Amino acid sequence: MSAPVWPALLGRFAWDSLPFVRAWQNPTINELIGAGAAAMVVVGVVFVVLLLTRLDRWRWLWSKWLTSLDHKKIGILYVVIALVMLARALVEANLMRLQQAVAIGNPGFVAPEHFAELFSTHGSIMIFFMAMPFLTGLINYLVPLQIGARDVAFPLLNAIGLWLTGAGAALMMVSLVIGRFSTGGWSGYPPFTEIGFNPGVGPDYWIWAVTLGSIASTLTGINIAVTIYKMRCPGMTLMRMPLFAWTSLCTAILMIFAMPPLTIATALLALDRYLGFHFFTNALGGNMMNYANLFWMFGHPEVYIVVLPAFGIYSEVVSTFSSKELYGYTSLVIATMAIAVLSFTVWLHHFFTMGQSPSINAAFGIATMTIGVPTGVKIYNWIWTMFRGEVRFTTPMWYALAFMMTFVLGGLTGIILAFPPLDYVVHNTLFLVAHFHNMLIPGTLYGMLAAYTFWFPKAFGFRLNERWGRISCACWVLGFYLAFMPLYVLGAAGMARRTQAVMETAYRPWLYVAEIGALVLFFAFAALIVQLWVSIRQRDANRVFPGDPWDGRGLEWSTSAPPPEYNFARRPVVDQPHWFFDAKRKEAPYAPPAEYHDIEMPRNSAVAPIIGIASGAVGFALVWHIWWLAILGMLVVIGTVIARSFVRDTHRIIPARAVERTERGWLEAVAKARPIPREIETSPANQGVALVTR
Repeated sequence: MSAPVWPALLGRFAWDSLPFVRAWQNPTINELIGAGAAAMVVVGVVFVVLLLTRLDRWRWLWSKWLTSLDHKKIGILYVVIALVMLARALVEANLMRLQQAVAIGNPGFVAPEHFAELFSTHGSIMIFFMAMPFLTGLINYLVPLQIGARDVAFPLLNAIGLWLTGAGAALMMVSLVIGRFSTGGWSGYPPFTEIGFNPGVGPDYWIWAVTLGSIASTLTGINIAVTIYKMRCPGMTLMRMPLFAWTSLCTAILMIFAMPPLTIATALLALDRYLGFHFFTNALGGNMMNYANLFWMFGHPEVYIVVLPAFGIYSEVVSTFSSKELYGYTSLVIATMAIAVLSFTVWLHHFFTMGQSPSINAAFGIATMTIGVPTGVKIYNWIWTMFRGEVRFTTPMWYALAFMMTFVLGGLTGIILAFPPLDYVVHNTLFLVAHFHNMLIPGTLYGMLAAYTFWFPKAFGFRLNERWGRISCACWVLGFYLAFMPLYVLGAAGMARRTQAVMETAYRPWLYVAEIGALVLFFAFAALIVQLWVSIRQRDANRVFPGDPWDGRGLEWSTSAPPPEYNFARRPVVDQPHWFFDAKRKEAPYAPPAEYHDIEMPRNSAVAPIIGIASGAVGFALVWHIWWLAILGMLVVIGTVIARSFVRDTHRIIPARAVERTERGWLEAVAKARPIPREIETSPANQGVALVTR
C-alpha cells in the first residue's frame, strides 16, 4: 500500500485505496472486476441524483419520505434497502460460483484475497442488510395495521433504526469504492479479523457496518414489542392476533436479547484492533472462543429472527388462499414461542468441531434436534389448513408450497448435522453451505417475496403482474435446486467451503450445475424487477383502492389501498380473531363511524436522517482513522439528541373534516366496485372488493 495522501485530513487513505487506481496500475481481470463494481456504485448514485434533480423531486423526497415518521413509509424504505442489497449479494454469489466453476486446476480470474472478500460481503449483506431490513420493513408496515393501531409506540425511534440500518448498508457499499472489505467471513472470527493478521480497513468496515445494523435491530425489537403489548385495539387480545403479529412479537423479543451479544462482540473486537486490548488473542491472555460464544449467542437466535416472520407470512398466505381458517391456531402460537425459547439453547452446535467435551456436544445436539419438533408442527398445520380448502395457486401460494417442500429437505439435513460426529466430518465442507442455504432461502427469502407479492396491493394500491410473478417464482425455485443441491454432493465428497480454486477434477460437473443455478437465481431477481416495471405501467388497469383484493381476514384489509396516514378513522373494536372476515359475511364490514374526530399524528422530523448520516460518517471516519470527522460526527449525534429533547411541538392534528373527506371518498369507491369471484382475482376485473362466500 502506498503512503497516505494527507494523513492529518484523510487519515490512512492512499491513492491505491481506490479500485480504479489499482486497476490502472495492475490491469488484471481481478482488479478490473473490482473497478467495475465500484463504477456501478458510483454510476448508480450519480444516476439517482441526476434523476431526482431533473424531476425536481428533492423536496418531495425529503418531506414525504426521508423525514416521515409514518410506520408504513418507514417499512417501505426498509424493503427498498433490502432489495438493493439483494441485487449486490446475488452478483457476488454469481462471481463466486463462476470462479469455482472455472478454477478447476487453475487459479481462475478472482484472486484468493478478493474471493475471501466476496464470501464475506455476500454473507454479511444477506443476513444483516437484506434479511433484517426486509423483515423489519414488513413488520413495520403490517403489525400496526393488524393490531388496529395508528402507529408504532415510538415513531422517532423507528425512523432512527431505519437510518442506522441505511448507514450500515452505505458503509457496505462504500467499501466497494474506497478500500477493501473484510476477508474474515460474515462471522468476523478472530484471529482473521485481528490487527496482526489483517491490518487493513476491511475488518473495520465490517465492524462498524454490523454494529450500526445491530443497534438498529435492538431499537426495532424494543419498539415492536412495546407496540404489540400496549397498542392493540379494544378487544384484540393476544390470542386474537394474526399469526404474523405473533411471529413478529417473538421476533422482537429475540432481537432484544440476541442483538446485544453481537454489539458487545464487535465492540470488543474494535477495542482489540484500535487499542490493543487483546480480548481474543490467546497468546496475550485473551480467548478466541469468547468471541465464538458471543457471536453465536446472537447467531443462532438470528436464524429464527429471520425465519419466524416468514412463518407468520406463510400462515397468512396459506389461510387466505385456501379459503379456510388457519388450522390449529393455538398450537401454532405455542410452537412459535417454543422456537423462540429453544433458539437460545443451541448456539454451541455451530462449533462442535472446536474442542468441547462429548457431554456438552451431546447436550447441544439433543437441543438441536428438539427445536425441529415445533417447526414440524407448523408444517402439519399448514398442510391441514389446505386440506379440503379451495386452494388458489397465486404467486404467494406458489412460494408457500415451494417453501414447505424445500424446507423439509433442509430440516432433514439439519438433523444430520445435529449429530456431533457427523457434523465433525462435514462441518467445513460445502455440505454445511448447502444446508444453511436450504433453510434460509426457502425459509426467509421465499417468505419475504410471498409477502411482497401478497401485500403489495395494500401498500401501493395496485396489484403486481401475476405472469411475471410466477416466472420469477419458478426461477427462484429452479435456481435454488440447481445451485445448492449439487453442494450436498460436493460436501459429502469432501470439497471444502470458502475455496477459491479446486484441484479435484471430479467436482467439475457439479460446479457447472451450481453455476447454472446461480445464473437462474439472478434471472429470478431480474424477473422480479421486470414484474415491478410492468406492474407500474399497468397500474391503472389493476387498481384496488377499496383495499381487499384477496378476501383477506386481518384488519389490514379493512382499510383503503394504500391506507391513510392514520390507518383507521375509528380504531376497530373486535370480538374475535377474524373480525373483519366475519363482518364481511354479516354485510357490515365498512360501517362509517357515527362522527369523525381530529386525529393526532407524529410530525415529520429531520432528527433521524441527521443521526443516521452522522453515524455513518463516524463509522467511515473510524475505518480510515479520520479522527476529526469521527469527533465531529459524534458531536452532531449527541447535539441532535440534546436539541430534540427541547422540542415540544412533536405532533400535528389531522382535522376531522379532512378525515371525513378521505373516508367518504374511500367508501364511495367500495360501493362502486364490483365484487369479483376468486377465480378471476388475478385479472384486471379485481377492483379491490372480493365476492363474499358463506
